[in-house]
Amino acid sequence: MSDKNLTPAQKRAKTREKKQKAMLEQMGVEPRKAKKPRKKRKPMTEEQRAAAVERLAKARAARAPAKQSNVHPRVQELPDDHPLSLINTKSIIKEWKEKLSSIRGQKESKDSKQRMEYQITENYVKNLNVWIKDGVWLDHKYGDKRQHTMSYICLAPSFKADGTVDRVHGTYYSDIGEVWTKELEKEYGE
Repeated sequence: MSDKNLTPAQKRAKTREKKQKAMLEQMGVEPRKAKKPRKKRKPMTEEQRAAAVERLAKARAARAPAKQSNVHPRVQELPDDHPLSLINTKSIIKEWKEKLSSIRGQKESKDSKQRMEYQITENYVKNLNVWIKDGVWLDHKYGDKRQHTMSYICLAPSFKADGTVDRVHGTYYSDIGEVWTKELEKEYGE
């Protein structure tokens, strides 16, 4: 192709290339060589393919089961039918991430209810991920529709000045074996 048929951009590129070659020659540096093209593999025969399949199957069987280092032991120990088990939590995360992506437009909405729905969804997904990673449940609700409420457990009760246990409604106390309610308060006369 002659220089007359080149576009201005092609002419500039050709001139730049000539100048680079001249500068490299002047400095005594050889220009880089193009890499060799990689040869294509020969196709495997049926016997070779069968042998490769057997070797891979043997290697997979010998491999140790995958360790889930990003899952807290407390979460791993839960049985599969538990509402907060790893399997259930992952399926809930998947559902809520889909919901989050579908309501992404509500993030900047002028309607406060829509913004609140987006924020609740986003925080619930974050809390589920924290539960898997750290074994700490941060949300007050749980379940695939957040339909269940967490209850508190009293591990070390506090006492009033007269020596009776200071109790809070909705908290499980191991000394009485149930959740403290208004009815129990009347029954115990506190």
